[in-house]
Amino acid sequence: MNAYLLLANGMVFAGQSVGAQGVTVGEVVFSTGMVGFQETLTDPSYYGQIITQTYPLIGNYGMNHDDMESDRIWAKGYIVREACTTPSNWRCEETLDSFLKKNNTIGIEGIDTRHLTRIIRESGVMNGAILTTFDPADPANKAETEALLAEIRAYAVTDAVKNVTCAAPEVFNPEGETHIVLMHYGCKRNIVRCLVKRGCKVTVMPAFATAEEIKALAPDGIMLSNGPGDPAEPVEVIENLKHIFELNIPTFGICLGHQLSALAAGAKTMKLKYGHRGANQPVTDFESGRTFITSQNHGYAVVGEELPAEMGEVAQVNANDGTCEGIKYKKWNCFTVQFHPEANGGPKDTEFLFDRFLNNVKAAKEAR
Repeated sequence: MNAYLLLANGMVFAGQSVGAQGVTVGEVVFSTGMVGFQETLTDPSYYGQIITQTYPLIGNYGMNHDDMESDRIWAKGYIVREACTTPSNWRCEETLDSFLKKNNTIGIEGIDTRHLTRIIRESGVMNGAILTTFDPADPANKAETEALLAEIRAYAVTDAVKNVTCAAPEVFNPEGETHIVLMHYGCKRNIVRCLVKRGCKVTVMPAFATAEEIKALAPDGIMLSNGPGDPAEPVEVIENLKHIFELNIPTFGICLGHQLSALAAGAKTMKLKYGHRGANQPVTDFESGRTFITSQNHGYAVVGEELPAEMGEVAQVNANDGTCEGIKYKKWNCFTVQFHPEANGGPKDTEFLFDRFLNNVKAAKEAR
């Protein structure tokens, strides 16, 4: 079946349908990962977005239940150059097409994804729609196209954290020696895995849990997860964080957790032109002088210059564009990073940050 991508600027790409059929509207972004397509699709950070994969062949090792980063696909749509129909891997359970259908996700293949990526790079992230219902380039469908364009241009990702967070607390590895509270702003399962394999008991808490609720759990440490949307939108979460930090419990923030912490500290965030999405983002660490290759997925960044000096300092920057990639706080027992040290799939260069965090937790316990 034919499928079409309609961008907010009126440009139309014609291809073939993959996954579910119908119409879906979202923010069109691109990710440069060569692997990890299942992790990308099930990452809650992609809530409200239509993902373009820049690598030309997607789905070649298939899909399986072990690589899920959440229970479902959160992306609004999926764009690939070619969707593999004959995956080959001993862990493969189904094809990309059947996985998209099962999750009621609309996709398109067979378009020039290099051309689309260049448009996004030059013009910036823009809204769009994938549809199988009519050809928007056909003059006979002008009225339907104009109506859809109006919907596309009015679209905005809102209430993202509220829609992806958990409804109730959940405990993993209850016999663990070190108790970590993980604030669920849209967290990936591999954050839990990285903590559990280090012997931690992990209590996943809803995004809007208060400082009093956290204190009642008597955790040894707190992790602030990744997540979707404009970090300045969930003001209640930001206010809660100010009180959570006053508990003086060692804290480690990732991605959205990094941005929310900076906003709680009085800094500002900005929307990037086309974001950082993929497994090849270089990050320079000032303390060690090393540059690490990291996995990232974010459309906003902390404005490092806006961070009050008495609150903390920028500890890492993106080696490509100089944007803030990490903060070490002075007032709070906290450090945060913009990238994903728990990356799956992606480079493991920065997984040592979990050990750094747990060393902080251990030191705090011994000092009590």
